[in-house]
Amino acid sequence: MSNVYLSNSPYIAFDLVKKENMAKEFNITGTCFPEDHYMADVSKKMGQIYKMVEKGNYFIINRPRQYGKTTALQTITDFYRKNNDYLVFYISFEGIGDAIFEEENRFALGFVSLLARHIKSADLALSEWLSENMVGIKDFNGVSDLITAFANKTSKKLLLIIDEVDKSSNNQLFVSFLAMLRNKYLARKEQKTFHSVVLAGLHDVKSLKLKLRPDDEKKYNSPWNIAAEFKVDMNLYPDEIKFMLDDYVSETGVKMDTESISNRLFYYTSGYPFLVSKLCKVVDEDILPTKTIQEWTYDDLEKAVQILVFENNTNFESLIKNIENNADLYDLVYKIAIDGEPLPFNVYNPTINLGLLYGIFANKNGLKIHNRIYNEVLLDYMSVKMLLSRVSKSDNGFGYKHADGSLNMEAVLLGFQIFMKKEYNKKDRDFLEKNGRLVFLAFIKPIINGSGYDFKEPQISEERRLDVVITYLQHKYVAELKIWRGQKEHEKGLIQLNDYLDRQSLTEGYLLIFDHSEVKNWHSEWIEIEGKKVFMAWV
Repeated sequence: MSNVYLSNSPYIAFDLVKKENMAKEFNITGTCFPEDHYMADVSKKMGQIYKMVEKGNYFIINRPRQYGKTTALQTITDFYRKNNDYLVFYISFEGIGDAIFEEENRFALGFVSLLARHIKSADLALSEWLSENMVGIKDFNGVSDLITAFANKTSKKLLLIIDEVDKSSNNQLFVSFLAMLRNKYLARKEQKTFHSVVLAGLHDVKSLKLKLRPDDEKKYNSPWNIAAEFKVDMNLYPDEIKFMLDDYVSETGVKMDTESISNRLFYYTSGYPFLVSKLCKVVDEDILPTKTIQEWTYDDLEKAVQILVFENNTNFESLIKNIENNADLYDLVYKIAIDGEPLPFNVYNPTINLGLLYGIFANKNGLKIHNRIYNEVLLDYMSVKMLLSRVSKSDNGFGYKHADGSLNMEAVLLGFQIFMKKEYNKKDRDFLEKNGRLVFLAFIKPIINGSGYDFKEPQISEERRLDVVITYLQHKYVAELKIWRGQKEHEKGLIQLNDYLDRQSLTEGYLLIFDHSEVKNWHSEWIEIEGKKVFMAWV
């Protein structure tokens, strides 16, 4: 770009900027548009939603933040605005101010005003009719009568879409509003009304928990119990991601094995839409410009993950805020992410359900952190919060590197062994039985900081093992952490580690054994098992 500004013609710079602005990009904020953004193939998902609309369902798309809800609503709107059988009202409660929810009269008039405004381009006459006849409306009964009268003036099916319903979900007027829509739905055979109603937000409003007055106890209401269950899986899967990457390759000419990269993106993100797009954006905008050959590789994606897990963004801020605001949720995340406890999934448990609501948990043959990136971000946060003062004396990595800059994992484990001898004694036994893994993870943070990261791979077994897969300067290391439970279980653990090394295509592994016996065994040694070398250290 600097050469452009040195040119004799200022128009060259303008033309290049214009060309760049016209190019598609990976979008991580707001609504995605096919003409402006690279988008995954969600046609099957949208087909499921269209079927719900066609059936006349009332439903809510409740998913975590940055999960594609608004883009889905815009896609529904565009699709049905092209269908002459429908008249679409697409409104949002975001940014309309709190005052509208304070009085029923104001809420009623505000709602009808939004309806009139959002069909003005589709049918000016009907928009003007709504504006004229809203005068005098005092409550939701008046809104109900007006909806029926309006529906009788057109042969089209009415589709109501409301985004950001969370804006008012803790408000009694909103409950009354939903109750009015429910009553219209129940009486739809006798009086015309909306054919389908689609709401979107973080929370499921089928059962609202409200505090109506400061001195009231919290109460549950069911103003939306006529809602159809929304079962559409909004995660992005490899074949859907591949569609987006194929489009990117076609547009840019960048070389890429799109199938392989799609699978790897899913490996890290479990299909969380924001994380998928964010990683793609980092590779495209931050990594590729530094390369001579324009090609996406596994290494590029690894670098993007490393950049992302250390980044401060609103998605991660929300993740941390949600666990900090609920002690039970924090403790449950700790048990899964740190302790590696194999916990059953139960959607009726309020804490588990809250974690699902926020996108923290997923049901993967048991309760798990939704994706590897979230797992890493949460572990980093917890390790810093709980153990910074206890591990502050560990050095910054001096002596833990080979001459070529790669990580010397033998030295790391021996360094941790020395650290444990110095810093912990018998009085710390209870603490270490629960937090030993976290102590080690906190110990290695300053060693790999800036050049690597560590993903925890929980393994369900009698030993409650936790494999730590460390990526450092394009090298991969597997360190298995386990509690000493006798020689028999130890030998079984070695077999399991060998199998895991096979899956990771590695010939060396590391075993860190937490021995809580009264008499400590500070032993360390290399052994060979089925052609692989394993270094073991007891702490």
